[in-house]
Amino acid sequence: MSGKFELKKTDSGKYRFNLKASNGQVILTSQNYEGKAGALNGIESVRTNAPLDARYDRKTNVKDEPYFNLLAGNSQVIGTSESYSSKAALENGIESVKKHAPDATLADLTT
Repeated sequence: MSGKFELKKTDSGKYRFNLKASNGQVILTSQNYEGKAGALNGIESVRTNAPLDARYDRKTNVKDEPYFNLLAGNSQVIGTSESYSSKAALENGIESVKKHAPDATLADLTT
């Protein structure tokens, strides 16, 4: 089973997507987009940039938990991971995005 992008409309009328691994776990969450077209472009950007290790910005939150941002070619954040319990778990999360994003199906839940 492959990964899946789920596109949703927020309560405020904006659009957001999650990338889910084949086990259904969310592995990447987008920013909010004003329009559906912007969110769809964001999904394509994730597909394009996910295989490139240099596009992953490894960070630590205020609780000293590792997480990552996936960056576009212009260094704009196109997706953010959950917080992880260790650097090894973070690296596994990155590998999961690399594996699932390029061929992930799209579930449009906005209609």
